[in-house]
Amino acid sequence: MSQAAKEPVVQHPPTSAEIAPETRLFRWKVQASVLRAYTMIIALIVVWAIFAYVTDGVFLEARNLSNLMRQTAVTGILAVGMLMVIVAGHIDLSVGSLLGLAGGVAAIVQYSYGWGLGASLASALLIGLVIGALQGSLVAYVNIPAFIVTLGGLLAWRGVIKGVSEGRTIPINIEAFKAIGQSYLAPPIGWILAAVAVLAIVWSNVQRRRARIKHGLRPPSTTELIMRTLVPSALVVGFVYVMNAYAGVPIPVMVLLVVALIGVFITQNTTFGRYLYAIGGNAEAARLSGINIRRHIVAVFCLMGLLTGVAAIIYTARVGSASPDAGVLLELDAIAACVIGGASLMGGRGTVFGACLGALFMASLDNGMSLENVRDYIQDIVKGAILVAAVGFDMFSRRRG
Repeated sequence: MSQAAKEPVVQHPPTSAEIAPETRLFRWKVQASVLRAYTMIIALIVVWAIFAYVTDGVFLEARNLSNLMRQTAVTGILAVGMLMVIVAGHIDLSVGSLLGLAGGVAAIVQYSYGWGLGASLASALLIGLVIGALQGSLVAYVNIPAFIVTLGGLLAWRGVIKGVSEGRTIPINIEAFKAIGQSYLAPPIGWILAAVAVLAIVWSNVQRRRARIKHGLRPPSTTELIMRTLVPSALVVGFVYVMNAYAGVPIPVMVLLVVALIGVFITQNTTFGRYLYAIGGNAEAARLSGINIRRHIVAVFCLMGLLTGVAAIIYTARVGSASPDAGVLLELDAIAACVIGGASLMGGRGTVFGACLGALFMASLDNGMSLENVRDYIQDIVKGAILVAAVGFDMFSRRRG
């Protein structure tokens, strides 16, 4: 055996030039996603600090923060559904009108027909599901662009609720229905849920560490593990403390949290969720790989309709009545929340966490500017400018990629 054969081969880490372009692109996208999340959080903190200063601390009072969370709930629920639609490469402009229709039907069946709570809730969810299936089928099987289908829905469903209600505001007469949008959890229950959430965070991090060790990957360091546990746990405890300082955790916020957790599970832990990203990223490649694109498009629009029904229940319950103009422009708030939270209107990218964070950002703008009595037209200009800036940042990111 030669001397050269005996010498061990020393492997050097690849240089940047030796790394495959697609690998470099993937790493850059991960870094950009993390940077975007941190940027969004920092921007939210800055906005809160500004409003706290200009309102002499009123913005950060427990009562206002509780109201802010309730405002976020409806937009956040819509944003979770919208995020999945956008990830799949489509858009839904009809959710505001559909919310008004579903809420109006829920009010009509109890006020005009005397139906009970269960029937009222079911009617709102059924309306959302059926219309979602209809619009999804038109997009998937008739090949009408989602923009056109849902733009038509924006007009049509608004017209339907105006006709059904005859232009009148319909009161809610079931107190249990109102409680869904107006009530709070008792403070002890809030603390119990906080304890459960903290235990879940600890368990999740421990399981993640064990899984990485099992698969031969580098486990997180002790410091990293502690930070991954302490930071979210502190946020949970702080949130419950602030909410309990006023009246308790609002029921609509609990509904949003449940919807968000389900959304995270669907997008990150199911085949359906992974297929949505694949369809939005490259529909032709997804089709060639055997994914039933049409079925998934119908399913995601059904899910959007169902979540719109949930949002309609909370919106109508919080207001205590249903009016023909309920939900006007809420579709734009939901889309803006997704885009500001990091979703790409081109499809294939976005997270439920980012969408919910974007919903909180939009609600914070509305709440803070309302506290300062900023005129409506200025509020619209500010929100429109932020949306354009968010889309511009997304396009800039794609050009760099």
